Amino acid sequence: MSSKKQSSQFLKFNTAPQFWERRGPTSLLLWPLSWLYGLINRALDLLNEIGLRSRKPQAVPIIIVGNIRVGGTGKTPIVIALAERLARMGWKPGIISRGYGASTSTTPSQVHSDSNPLKVGDEPVLIAKRTQDQFPIWVHPQRMKSIRSLLKKSPDVNVIISDDGLQHRALARWPAREGGRDIEFVVRDQRGEGNRFLLPAGPLREPASRDRDATLMTGTETTSTHADQYFLGRRAFHLQSTLGTPYQLINPSNTQPLDVLAASYSAEKVTAIAAIGNPQRFFDDLQKHGVRGEFIGL
Repeated sequence: MSSKKQSSQFLKFNTAPQFWERRGPTSLLLWPLSWLYGLINRALDLLNEIGLRSRKPQAVPIIIVGNIRVGGTGKTPIVIALAERLARMGWKPGIISRGYGASTSTTPSQVHSDSNPLKVGDEPVLIAKRTQDQFPIWVHPQRMKSIRSLLKKSPDVNVIISDDGLQHRALARWPAREGGRDIEFVVRDQRGEGNRFLLPAGPLREPASRDRDATLMTGTETTSTHADQYFLGRRAFHLQSTLGTPYQLINPSNTQPLDVLAASYSAEKVTAIAAIGNPQRFFDDLQKHGVRGEFIGL
């Protein structure tokens, strides 16, 4: 039997609560906590706006690639693409990240392709490998410290890309929409904003109405995407993503196109594992190429 006619099995671990996607008894019960969460955030924003917390401007422009929904929406590939495009345009980009999953450190760490992901986080190491150490990458929970370390070590850097950081208030910025030189991108995938409640009743860190310089949409585009009130009066761009050519981990030079892989292996011999914010998008792309098997989302 051809592998294309065989069904796939989906296993999911650590998935987001289903009540985040639509409003119901559970989300309504938790809504008072979301209201309190939003109130605290507004108070912190007000402190920043009236200057009770000092924020020093950065020495170079900052491009922040973040999201308002909890979990991954496809930020890291966009960071890589931005850095490579800016380099081709003559800029000298550097990259900072919090380093999620990294061991706690009091000082920023520079990331290389051979760095230990347990110490600096897996996504920064992925960026270093994909870009072949072309750009200086620094990680630390306090992004201001990372910026200072990066510019001290690489003074020729003239633009910094922050992998996430929209909600990092200590990272001072002057957005382009206000006449400044910094840029805030909100990355949004096909899941949208779910029930549009803030945490914990919903999946949002901030309201969907949050200002931004542009929305970058990843995943499948639907007919209702641009009709959504969320986009009225806002810049929005849909980014097409494609899967690369699979290669053998122990022998990267051994590659095989997805179509060939799909025709060569039955569903019983294929296991796909994705540890990203929205693994279903990766599995959907595999199935478009005819790949069937056991799909495990972590």
